[in-house]
Amino acid sequence: MQVLILCRRLIRISPGPFHCPNLRFGFPHINRCRFLTLVLKRQESLPSHSIYLSLHLSKLSSVTRRNRKTHTNCMEKIPHLLVLCGKTDAEEDCAWSLKENKNVKLADGEELVVLLHTEQAQKDPHTFNFKSYLDSLSTRHFGRFLIWSPRLPSTHDLVSQNFFELPLGAVCVAEIQSKGRGLLEYSHSGRAKNVWDSPSGCLLFSYTLQMENGHILPLLQYVVSLAIIEAIMMVCGSKGFPYLDVRIKWPNDLYLNGLKVGGVLCTSTYRSKKFNVSAGVGLNLDNEKPTTCLNAVLRELTCSANQLTKEDILATFFQKFEELFEIFLNQGFQALEDLYYKAWLHSGQKVVIEEKDEESSAKNIVVTIQGLTSSGYLLAIGEDNKNYELHPDGNSFDFFKGLVRKKI
Repeated sequence: MQVLILCRRLIRISPGPFHCPNLRFGFPHINRCRFLTLVLKRQESLPSHSIYLSLHLSKLSSVTRRNRKTHTNCMEKIPHLLVLCGKTDAEEDCAWSLKENKNVKLADGEELVVLLHTEQAQKDPHTFNFKSYLDSLSTRHFGRFLIWSPRLPSTHDLVSQNFFELPLGAVCVAEIQSKGRGLLEYSHSGRAKNVWDSPSGCLLFSYTLQMENGHILPLLQYVVSLAIIEAIMMVCGSKGFPYLDVRIKWPNDLYLNGLKVGGVLCTSTYRSKKFNVSAGVGLNLDNEKPTTCLNAVLRELTCSANQLTKEDILATFFQKFEELFEIFLNQGFQALEDLYYKAWLHSGQKVVIEEKDEESSAKNIVVTIQGLTSSGYLLAIGEDNKNYELHPDGNSFDFFKGLVRKKI
């Protein structure tokens, strides 16, 4: 029905023929209405919001005419949509200013269309509910300015590249990411960045904050991980849902029933004696493939149709993060260690480390994980009763298959 309504609207706007050879539908010359119907059926990643497609029809047409010569994929040229909103008049004024001055940019000069949330002519009930989120939010600093998009290359890149244009504590949420960010890994060929598609059904967000103490900065990712665990517990408890045993796999993955359901990424730059941090979280709420998701496990535990929502989790996350972050800044991570160790998977875990002796023969050494060191690495005790700090060797995507020990 949504496609039919959209097509009627498009016929009135642009009934002419539409040419896009690179889509390879089997015929080079089709009506615009028929073209967009096929796109909606074939391109699951394309946002289905009629306002988005209606706004950009003329842009799509002009891009496609240019593509007759360049033979580039016209769908990649559709501008990304950002919707801005704030909790109070101050944040709403900031949203208006950002839109009018066109301050927000994407990498590589990709085009943007920016709207205020009040300008949305039609709201899709299956996308993010601004009112529900803002009504649930009770923070003083974080999450009060929101950027939402149906599809972005990366929420993390957007807040990082526009850090000084956005109010501190701003959050960017996307329904889908085409170039989601992950940990920076080291391989034999050098430094590489994990990038992947993040499908619909996940809570994908990144936000900004600042710190001055560089000594505790590496531990921030553990505070973010702990906050998302606490938020899930709090929402389940407040709604009477069964407990979901989401745990932290060091350093920054989230696991449920032995399967990964999320992850955390923190990056920073240094300027004017402050670390400007972009923190990102991905949490699988509704996509059961390829492994599992929180709401699928919730359905297995209860007969009701109750489920966790992105709005509740995000608002509660910022409430918990703001509390934990204040403790972290004032008292250090030691004040949060007991809470963190209850949430992680590794207390008492035995790890086998392969080391080479002077004769270059391999030797397996067993150590037992005790906790974290002050620098954020794993603290372990060896069979010789000596303490060791365990570091990833940088050559393995599984941190526990490439650990190097250092006596402390």
